[in-house]
Amino acid sequence: MSGIFRDKASIEYTVSGKGDTTLLFVHGSYCDQSYWKRQVEDFQPDYQVVTLDLPGHGKSGKGREIWSVQGFAEDVSAVIRELRSDNIILIGHSLAGDINLIAATLHPESIIGFIGIDNFKNAATPLPEEYREQSEAILENLKTDFAGTNERYARMALLTPETPPEITDRVVEDFRNGYQPMGLGIMPEVFAMYRLEKELLPLLQTRLDLINVEYIPTNEEPLKRYAGSGYEVVRIAGTCHYPMLENPEALNAALGQVIRKITHSRAAFA
Repeated sequence: MSGIFRDKASIEYTVSGKGDTTLLFVHGSYCDQSYWKRQVEDFQPDYQVVTLDLPGHGKSGKGREIWSVQGFAEDVSAVIRELRSDNIILIGHSLAGDINLIAATLHPESIIGFIGIDNFKNAATPLPEEYREQSEAILENLKTDFAGTNERYARMALLTPETPPEITDRVVEDFRNGYQPMGLGIMPEVFAMYRLEKELLPLLQTRLDLINVEYIPTNEEPLKRYAGSGYEVVRIAGTCHYPMLENPEALNAALGQVIRKITHSRAAFA
């Protein structure tokens, strides 16, 4: 594991394998790089695979005074600069889709592909009124019962009754034990990401490749409108929000197809 330092926090990252193309995996809220274990195992024989712990997560630092999605994007950008590669495929789960979207617009020269995993399902679109009220209640409850509110949110929105108990327990534990100052800082932004998506999706210089789980459907109408370089959606059935844990074989098969399409397309235009 290697590390760099930015804005009063260390950023721990791991480089596995070798290859002309770098796969940079970024985790979502309250997770860490260990969620990508099966992806690292499968892809390191053919690619340089990089995983990281965002500050406030995993083994990275917690000394930051102000927590924001923009700050996480600058952390990813710092790792991109450290890697010194101009063949990076950004892969982000959940909130990391938006984090990577900012990073990709900061480093368009380094990014040859952009893959989102279970995100941008209703891109650039405000929450419906009934969900807006729920989100406001969640933000208020986080201030008084951070662990319990996070657990209820995970069980309600991210897990399903069919999720294996060991995965449910892992996700719930991570949400309950999330770093509270970080969570209170970023959660108001999480529910307002549509503004950023509306601004930046048209600027993305690579195709938006999504691998989404069908437990919540993907609304493609906003993608048709805002994905400036086009988009494709690959759907996975039968898992919760965490296909890398619940069905890594299906996720890795889909990832392999998308990655090969990106690299072959780049080779054709080289």
